[in-house]
Amino acid sequence: MFIDHIRIFAKAGDGGDGVVSWRREKFVPKGGPDGGDGGAGGDIILVVDPSTDNLRQYHYDPKLVADDGKNGAGGRKTGKGGKKVYGKVPPGTVVYRSNATTVQEAVDFERSDEGIDLEPVADLTEDGQEFVLCKGGEPGKGNWNFKTATNRAPTEHTLGTPGDQGVFYLELRRIADAGFVGFPNAGKSTLLGKLSAAKPKVASYPFTTLQPMVGVVEFPGFRRCTLADIPGLIEGAHANRGLGHEFLRHITRCRVLLFVLDMAGSEGRDPITDLEILRREVKEYDEELARFPWKVIANKMDMEGAAENLELFRQRFPNADVVAISAESGDGLDDLKQMLDNEVGYRFVK
Repeated sequence: MFIDHIRIFAKAGDGGDGVVSWRREKFVPKGGPDGGDGGAGGDIILVVDPSTDNLRQYHYDPKLVADDGKNGAGGRKTGKGGKKVYGKVPPGTVVYRSNATTVQEAVDFERSDEGIDLEPVADLTEDGQEFVLCKGGEPGKGNWNFKTATNRAPTEHTLGTPGDQGVFYLELRRIADAGFVGFPNAGKSTLLGKLSAAKPKVASYPFTTLQPMVGVVEFPGFRRCTLADIPGLIEGAHANRGLGHEFLRHITRCRVLLFVLDMAGSEGRDPITDLEILRREVKEYDEELARFPWKVIANKMDMEGAAENLELFRQRFPNADVVAISAESGDGLDDLKQMLDNEVGYRFVK
């Protein structure tokens, strides 16, 4: 099961209370105040784990709850702090705070016309990066803290403060240097499998790819780049038709968009119309994304009619940067890899 967005509830621990206590020992019947401080509540911390590739763990248990701090004790003993709770998330996770305070309230909002306000609070992209999602409560102070020259027997003490809590929305946006965009059966998965060691499912029916995949392409001189293959789009994807939003979010981090077209029109499609629709869908989804650099990969050039269609395509889009290939036969892949190295390749030092 691949989960790339989910709602969770998080509650940090409350701070422990300070106490009022008096030192009472043999020969020290009036030893003064010795009430200890409480312990701090445990934090909720999200940590980026490169071995985690989705948010599935929160599907089964969508909550993170830390321990409360313990109360102080006599003898100036400080209460034990609450244990911190670490939640693992994959690189590329965006964290939003919801205006709902409970999960049920969030569900009620979704079922009403009010909707939910989501405020972005973190963008977690670096391996090992940590983010304090909910801060634990501050500990209370015992009465020994309030002893002064004029107040030798204070009864004042403070209570621990509540820990932060809230409903949060986690959204995974896959991190890749370049992203394939295209209609179903354009050959994106086959191409990713030929360029990298990724093993996407490949078949002759639409929507074979049901989740985004990332592959690493190796170049000479210890250079490389990462490619994201998102499931095929359909017209209306910007309005979430065909789960468009589920897929388009994964290319928002790419440095260049690669529009993969069936140049042979083997599915009864017109490559010129396909590019126009895909460009429009990207723009309708996010105008900033539409301004990203983009290239065209003219696939299936080994099939009948592809050469003629490519000539018409170049006439319609004379300024488009087009790389003609056949993912199935491997023709043109060297030119494609050279283009990728020039555009997004970087030197990898282990």
